[in-house]
Amino acid sequence: MVVAAPGVRHAGSVRFSLQVQYAICGVFDIAYNGQGAPVQIRVISERQLIPARYLEQIFQRLRRADLVTSKRGPGGGYTLSRPATEISLREVVEAVEGSFADVVPMNGGKPAEGEAYRPDFLWVPLAHRIAEALAETTIETLCRDAAEAEVPRAESEAPMYFI
Repeated sequence: MVVAAPGVRHAGSVRFSLQVQYAICGVFDIAYNGQGAPVQIRVISERQLIPARYLEQIFQRLRRADLVTSKRGPGGGYTLSRPATEISLREVVEAVEGSFADVVPMNGGKPAEGEAYRPDFLWVPLAHRIAEALAETTIETLCRDAAEAEVPRAESEAPMYFI
């Protein structure tokens, strides 16, 4: 997670790393478009415009965090390991970036010479507040918000029959 530097103007004051953004997009895609069926990395990659190899690395972390499960072979892909109502954005962020509990003040909390007036006391409580907000937002919430915003769902592929 990156906090914007003073004097730098961004659309928002807090930005997440590209890995976190991709992880959220990937988990959202499975929940919103997969509708319980396994979704291949290639399909998520194409829909979300994320490089497939990069997405594979991110999904390994999500799998280790028990947020997604994988199925190999024909009809394989990734599914959510739990219902979307039980997966929070905090879990997704921590699967990629590590625990919010590991946030430490700059310089380990000890001001360097000339930095005595920096607000280093701020980082731990700020991380805690952000973690709480992310914990309150589930993947189901994102899907509901997307549906309300009329974000189109991917059409499921018609089954192919071979004779």
